[in-house]
Amino acid sequence: MEATTLDATVVQLIAPGKGLLAADESQPTIEKRFKENDVPCTEENRRAYREMLFTTPGLKNFISGVILFDETMRQRNKEGTLFPEVLMRQGILPGVKVDRGTTALANFGAEKMTQGLDGLRERLSEYRQLGARFTKWRTVIAIGDHTPSHTCVETNARGLALFAALSQEVGLVPVIEPEILLDGSHTIEHCERVANVTLKCVFEALFAQCVVMERTLLKTSMILSGSECALQAGLEEVVEATLRCFRRFVPAAVPGIMFLSGGQSDVAATERLNALCQAGKGPWRLSFSFARALQAPALKIWRGSSANVEAAQSALLRRAECNAFAVQGKYASEMEGAAH
Repeated sequence: MEATTLDATVVQLIAPGKGLLAADESQPTIEKRFKENDVPCTEENRRAYREMLFTTPGLKNFISGVILFDETMRQRNKEGTLFPEVLMRQGILPGVKVDRGTTALANFGAEKMTQGLDGLRERLSEYRQLGARFTKWRTVIAIGDHTPSHTCVETNARGLALFAALSQEVGLVPVIEPEILLDGSHTIEHCERVANVTLKCVFEALFAQCVVMERTLLKTSMILSGSECALQAGLEEVVEATLRCFRRFVPAAVPGIMFLSGGQSDVAATERLNALCQAGKGPWRLSFSFARALQAPALKIWRGSSANVEAAQSALLRRAECNAFAVQGKYASEMEGAAH
């Protein structure tokens, strides 16, 4: 029964022309984004903001699943319905971020490891009862002159593998997220080398942990030049490097790869997603799992006011629609100002 449930969840999450809305910002992250838009970061404002996102009319046409934060899993809409149920009633699957953020990797300078394995089995069972159908665990890999170290990559890969195995154990589809950070002056070639090593190590760890690839999704970065690199790679280079890496190191059994936006502007992320989906002829379904690249225009309009909800929802829907077209390789810049 669990296997059937996992398979059905995967099919729904990678539905053609749809992607994921990542609304799982940690407290420090959501506070920073609220502050940028002059919104006090109170629990009620966080609840109202997420309700605005999740009740956007027509969102189910472009979004197959939403990743929630622990607080949001337990919050309710104005009628008293838990947010996971609000999403399910619309035909959108609720998921949840289950890692507990990063901490310093002992003896390795500024490198990070992800924490949250302690008590994870029990938390996953609770999330399943609260209505979650899938989970997400994020690791961060920073690129520098001498980083990442093999120890950093290997430590984070093992964490991803344990998380994935525990998720499948309780009937939840794991979304594994090894994010290679955009920060830095590295070239696209350097980024590709790091991505190669990272994905190779991650999937070796998943195989060693007996994780079922067919019931696992990958959320990862596009291969890009560092944000401070003097020579920024063009669209064609990004597509070639990214797909080459995937063909070499992502097993064909993995059903879907969801790109994160990772600090790109909303339009740039959509343009690159479109080009990748046009060129992608691999065995996996390519899609998106965007946070800021979907939410930023809506948050800027909403700014904590109920009077702005309709306009903010319209902005979210436009971004979701543009990315849904990009997943099909049919996006054009003219769509940015078009009505749905």
